[in-house]
Amino acid sequence: MLLVIDVGNSHTVLGLFEDEVLKGRWRVNTSHYRTADELRVLFSMLLQLEGFSPKNVSGCCISSVVPQINHDLLKVCRDAFGLDALMVGPGVKTGLALLCDNPHEVGADRIVNAVGALDLCGGPLVIIDFGTATSLDVVSARSEWCGGVIVPGVEVSANALSERCAKLPKVEIAVPPKVIGTNTVNCIRSGLTYGYANLVDGLVGRIMEEMAETPVVVATGGFAKTIAPISRRIDRVEPDLTLHGLKIVYRKNERAS
Repeated sequence: MLLVIDVGNSHTVLGLFEDEVLKGRWRVNTSHYRTADELRVLFSMLLQLEGFSPKNVSGCCISSVVPQINHDLLKVCRDAFGLDALMVGPGVKTGLALLCDNPHEVGADRIVNAVGALDLCGGPLVIIDFGTATSLDVVSARSEWCGGVIVPGVEVSANALSERCAKLPKVEIAVPPKVIGTNTVNCIRSGLTYGYANLVDGLVGRIMEEMAETPVVVATGGFAKTIAPISRRIDRVEPDLTLHGLKIVYRKNERAS
């Protein structure tokens, strides 16, 4: 079985594939302070809670945007599973051409999302990842990553609002009954949900003006299911896009080795 690990700034998502089927999925907080021993216990417990054993894991692929914990993650894979994990980065085969000023700057999660979306949808694409940051990535029909846009994420904006404005509360992010809020909570919710829907719709519109092709717009990430229903541009939601992309990257490199 293949264990894939997507390390984001706020959350780490793990997926366990048996052939092409996602058999298990876990989401935990990303911590800079867990030791390799703690991570080993955590990963083993998550597997065992769903009836799996570390012995079931025959391969591991990781994408990470938190370099500080990469060494410990690789150590965990060696100690817990007896494996040398594939860490997505320079030199790893993805089938994707990076048409940008500095390919080393492109986050591993953005590359993996593009690989996964091309496999599921073909190209051209605009991929919107609603994570700690909201990123939009442009991918051509020729499997070229052409660039994108990064803005603060929905939750980052919500936290900044409550932290910087003394009279505004921190609210659960949800779509309110209507755009015009009649109380403070719904006013904030409207801004965070309809505001972000219009933000990504507007950016996608401008991106399409610069593209020679009409893209499929794919959303993923923690708030995709919240924002997509009120967006006018998002075509489909793929909650496990990054995990799927990691599986594809692992298979490409497995065949090449």
